[in-house]
This record gives sequence, structure tokens and C-alpha cells, in this order.
Amino acid sequence: MPTTTLPLAADLEGTRVPQVMFKTRADGAWRYVSSDDVFKGRSIVLFSLPGAYTPTCSGAHLPRFNELARVLKANGIDEVICMAVNDAFVMNQWREDQKVEEVTLIPDGNGEFTAGMRMLVDKSALGMGMRSWRYSMLVRNSVIEKLFIEPWQDGDPYEVSDADTMLRHINPKAVVPEPVVVFSKPGCMHCARARGLLHARGLRFQEISMGGAINASTLRAVTGSATWPQIFIGGRRIGDADDLDAYFNAGTAARAA
Repeated sequence: MPTTTLPLAADLEGTRVPQVMFKTRADGAWRYVSSDDVFKGRSIVLFSLPGAYTPTCSGAHLPRFNELARVLKANGIDEVICMAVNDAFVMNQWREDQKVEEVTLIPDGNGEFTAGMRMLVDKSALGMGMRSWRYSMLVRNSVIEKLFIEPWQDGDPYEVSDADTMLRHINPKAVVPEPVVVFSKPGCMHCARARGLLHARGLRFQEISMGGAINASTLRAVTGSATWPQIFIGGRRIGDADDLDAYFNAGTAARAA
């Protein structure tokens, strides 16, 4: 375990975020972004993690915030930010590899912001040098309103800094959209129609397209049907594009009743 002592949330809540200059890159050029550029006059959810491409960060922390970012923004958040003590090149490549669309990744390459938060920890034993402890926070107009710090213990705890915990804090009654998966094949007009129906309702979805290991036999084994597309919502099979349309219409009728 690192030898430093983390602050208690109560030590930092009500205080202003550290004033630093972030060295970011966009369109092949350096762009310098200040703390005021990020936080002043805005409501921000920021989560910080040990490093790009590490297991929990890539497998859970960043993906779930990306999934819930639209819900957070619908509940008054201007921007959701992921921070790590990594350089701009690494953070930009990680964003592309993770296909992150809803979260802004900001590099704290020199650890200046993280040190100002008193969250800089020594992970030299793992060959990682100085890194950020895992935490998330709600910041309004540069003032830390709420801070969730992972418990101070061995390993890489991931218990309280997750997106769901933050969303429950901001709005316990917020409705979290169910995950949507579309099995499709290239050139399928019914698949295009299904995508259009989902886009029209602002729903994010994962599309698994035929090719390689995904073929008609796979589709039949997974869904019990050989017709494309096949849509699943919240683990429930909805069916093809016609079934999806009927599903949405039934929901609209139920809400109007």
C-alpha cells in the first residue's frame, strides 16, 4: 500500500479545486486548458483513476460513466470528465480504443491536479510510479460539493467512486436506461430501420454485426431466430424491427393510459 495518507472527503468538500494548467492535445496540436476553463461556472462530475488501459479502469470505471453520462447530463451536469496521471497521447488513444463518446478525458500528466487533491499515491512497487487514487467528485462552480474516495486498503478498491453511486447522489429517482444490443448484418434494411427507431428515442445501443464468428447459426443459437436484426433490451429479447416498433408503441400506449 502507498505510504501517504489520503484526505477524508470532509477535508475537501466545500473547498475549491486545485488551480493548474492541463496539457491536452486536439487535432494534432497542444491545447492548454486551465482549471477555470473546466470548472468555473459549470457543474462537473469528475472521476479519477490509476491509469489508462488498466483492468478496472478499462473494464468498469470508464465504460459505466460513458453509459450513464447522458443521464447525468439530463440531471444538471454540464460535463463528465475522466482524469488520470497519464500524458495526452495515452489518454487520446485510450478514448479511441474504448470508443468513448460521452466522457471527456483530461490528462494530468505531471500529477499536479492530483497532488493538489492530495490523491497522488506511490505505485512504484507495480512499476507505475506516482498515480491517482481512485475517486469521483461533484464540482459546482469550481467548489467540491461531494467527494467519493475509495477505501484506503491494499489493491485497487472500486466500491464508491462508480457512476451509479454518483447518479444516486445527484438524483436517487433518476431512471437508468436498460442496455440495448442489436444483432445485425451489413446491408440489411430492416437493421437500418431498427437503428433508426432506437436513434429516434435517443437510446444508446451496442451493435454486433454479422462477420467472422457471428453468422446465421450464431444468431439462431443465441436468439432462437434466423431473421435479422434481433434486438435485446435489458437482457430480454424483443425480436426484429417490427417487434421493436410494437414494443415502443406499446410503451407509449401504456404511458398515455
